[in-house]
Order: sequence, then structure tokens, then C-alpha cells
Amino acid sequence: MKDELVKALALDGHVRIYIDRTTHMVQEAKERFDMNPTATAALGRTLSIASMMGSMLKSDQEMLTININGHGPIGSIVVDAYANGNVRGFVSDPQVKDAFKNGKLDAGAVVGKDGYLSVTKDLNMEQNFKGTVELQSGEIGDDFAYYFTVSEQTPTAVSVGVLIGTDGNVLSAGGLIIQMMPDASDTDISICEHVLEGLKPMSTIIQEYDDVELSQLAKDLFEDVKIVETREIRFSCSCSKERSQEILMTLPKEDIQKMIDEDGGCEITCNFCNEKYQFSKEELEAILEKMNA
Repeated sequence: MKDELVKALALDGHVRIYIDRTTHMVQEAKERFDMNPTATAALGRTLSIASMMGSMLKSDQEMLTININGHGPIGSIVVDAYANGNVRGFVSDPQVKDAFKNGKLDAGAVVGKDGYLSVTKDLNMEQNFKGTVELQSGEIGDDFAYYFTVSEQTPTAVSVGVLIGTDGNVLSAGGLIIQMMPDASDTDISICEHVLEGLKPMSTIIQEYDDVELSQLAKDLFEDVKIVETREIRFSCSCSKERSQEILMTLPKEDIQKMIDEDGGCEITCNFCNEKYQFSKEELEAILEKMNA
């Protein structure tokens, strides 16, 4: 089934629900960066949550950037998310050595928890909004629940998961965010707590709903669900050879000349998607000529 994101309301509009299936986008990230399983799990969880957070933005001109650094062996996790739910992202060490706990991949061990989670929102205003919290566990889901509660003052439950097969490929991935609106009652909160108590691991749920639209999952969680929006989502990067050329033109002319004389060209790699752009000697000479014009 395709990757998708569902936004819904429940309990007379007192509860907001976001659900996404991200199996294909996490698999694409895994392949682009040749990631080991634990790195795939860590980045995949962040991509899943980022996609839902991106869909909370109010216009297509807005975006947000998530940066997680728990001073663990994986280094930083950086993800960009857009209002349409599309995302892109990377980790510092995609080949970090796998860690396990009770026979399962231990994302928290490679992320670490002696650090921070920050969210920077570009709301197309004079100044960006930035919220930063200390990591609670490095398991990603708990850390984002803490971020929403502390930084955005919105009581939030977050469930996220990535299931990796024995061959290293992604079997299922996705996330769930449940947020209490300001007018939520104690009864609404109790109902949500009951739903969450009976919740299976998110990767298991996504696997079980693999051939079912996610709107059905929302309806199965709450009786009075109103589906607000359903959309396809994907791993999507805005890089291009033209943008790479613009980056080259910000370099000192001597550096461009050195690439021409010593290397006969250059290669630029996008951090966010690992796409590579080749520039021949002739193309660099044309860039240098344009810079001298």
C-alpha cells in the first residue's frame, strides 16, 4: 500500500489525530544512504514524526527542520518536513554499528540521551520559531511527546515504529500522534488513555493495515472520527544540478580554478538525499566565466 498521511478529529473535535504510513519513504532513505538497520530505525522514526508535524503547518511556504543529537554513536539526525507531508533527512553515521536490547534493535543506544531535540519552524515570517528540549530517552517517540508538551504546551501522545526484516529492508514504518485540544474534558482524556493502553507497537499496526487505508485505522481507534484530510507522502528532496551550481558560485574563484586544473571537474553530494551531481571541466570553466562576467 502507498505511503499516506491521515488527519482526523475525534470526541466532538476535542482530540486531533495524525497517522502516517511511511514504509516506502523509510526504505528509500535506507537505500539512498546504505544505512544499517539501527540507523534506519532511528532516521525512520524521525521521518515518520516529521511528516505528521509538517502537515500541521498552515501554508505551503512554511517548513520545519528537526535536529536530534544525543551524543550517541550515530551523531546527529537532521530532517526537513514540509506542509504537504513530504520529508527528507539524514544521519551523521548511516553505517553505525547496530545495537540490540532484548533481541530487538535499540535505537536509543545509538542516538544517546545526553543531548537535545530541536525544532526550527520557518513560518515565512521575519524570525523563525525554535523550540529545544533535552532528550528523555533517545527512543524518538517519547522525546517528541515531551517536546510537544513542554515546548508547544500541547499534551500529546506519540507512537512510532520501524520494523526491519532479517535482510535489512523495511517491512513497515509509521507513526501516530494524538493531541488534546484546550477544551478537552477529563472524560476525553480518559478515553484517550484507554485507547493508548491497548495500542500495539506502531510497526505492528502498520503491518496489519498494510492493505487498508489508514482512515480505517483512525475509525477503529475512535468511534466518532471525522476524517479531515488524507494525502500521499514521500521522501522528497529539492536539490538539483542547478542549485548545486549556485553553491559552486559562492566559492572563491581560486577554488573553482583549482578544481579545473587539478581534478578536471568535481562532484557535489546532497547531504539530505545523497544524490550526486557531476560537473565537468568545461562546466566549471563556464561557471568561472560567469563569475568573472
